[in-house]
Amino acid sequence: MASWRTGPPAVTPVVCVHGAGVSSRPLLPLVERLGESVETWTVDLPGFGRSPRPAEPLGLTALGDALADWLAAVELPPVCLLGSSFGCQVATDVAVRHPGRVRSLVLVGPTIDPMGRTWPRTIVRWLRNAVRESPRMVPLNLADYRDCGTRRVLFTFGESLRDRMEDRLPAVTVPTLVVRGERDALVPRPWAEEVTRLVPRARLATVPDSPHTVPFRAPEALAALVTEFVRQDANASG
Repeated sequence: MASWRTGPPAVTPVVCVHGAGVSSRPLLPLVERLGESVETWTVDLPGFGRSPRPAEPLGLTALGDALADWLAAVELPPVCLLGSSFGCQVATDVAVRHPGRVRSLVLVGPTIDPMGRTWPRTIVRWLRNAVRESPRMVPLNLADYRDCGTRRVLFTFGESLRDRMEDRLPAVTVPTLVVRGERDALVPRPWAEEVTRLVPRARLATVPDSPHTVPFRAPEALAALVTEFVRQDANASG
């Protein structure tokens, strides 16, 4: 998988995982900010961005296995896995099925809640959220969708709808920070609160005036939250 690294070496590196249909491009503002204080990586999952494209689109568990294999190949210590949108579903899958690879989780805009798990409801929410996002996101998304291809984009969005993340959240044993943008129309606040309740060691943080793509719209605020979270976890373990 294609990957990028920035920042000084850390006991707990942060590895960022992108959402459905896109690549690491929308995460780069956050990666740049986080890299000022902590070792930070971002990856393009197989089939997305600059990573090779398998002949067939990979399902959620296959993406999780690919990410776990990459973590092993790079020989990173247990990491703080930061998922954005669908990346939260991949990150929680890795945390549950490959627990030795993950020290903590950050779930930014976790999708998809049971009430929104249909194409019509998701499309309506996506449209409501889109008008709140920065216009600078448009060329990034178009480039990602072009690179990924329509078939893989639709398949991955379908995976996000099929996955019942709430069923595995109680099995997440690592410290977890759930983050929601205050103006996120894709992730209702009650769902973010439910995610926080279901994960045994989780807390919720809200980023003011941000829509769904918090890493792109509010990288400074999110980087501050993540840096403090990682430091607190290190102090508690030390």
